[in-house]
Amino acid sequence: MPIDFEKYAAKGNEFMNQLAKKLGDESDRIHAARILRSTFRVLRKHLTQEESMQLLAQLPMALKSVYVEGWKINQAHSRIKTIEDFAAEVIQEEGNAAWRDFSNVEEAIQDVRAVIETLTSYVSPEEMEEAFGTLPKEIKEVFITWIPS
Repeated sequence: MPIDFEKYAAKGNEFMNQLAKKLGDESDRIHAARILRSTFRVLRKHLTQEESMQLLAQLPMALKSVYVEGWKINQAHSRIKTIEDFAAEVIQEEGNAAWRDFSNVEEAIQDVRAVIETLTSYVSPEEMEEAFGTLPKEIKEVFITWIPS
């Protein structure tokens, strides 16, 4: 059975279009890709390895590659407690490009929210809640409120 790369690309493009729309500019998929990559990198730092694997299992193939790109599985986790700490890490992940995407932490929080809300179209609410259950309490509570009922 041949691998249908076009199908994988179509699902990835569908996700990116939805994310770009939630971020406020349907035509700026490059911005959406930077936000997605940064959010995934920070998220995987704070989820357990098991939860990351369960989340990965439900992601479209193209997004799996974004999630695992450059991942050092046994990487030490920094201690964060608030959604502001999480957003600050997302900004930091952007490096020199951060100035193009974020003017402040609140904007980064809204962009992270767009990623989480877009993920809910592809990952079951139960899996999202289970994965986020391993995050610090305040972050978990914020993320769970972003999951549509």
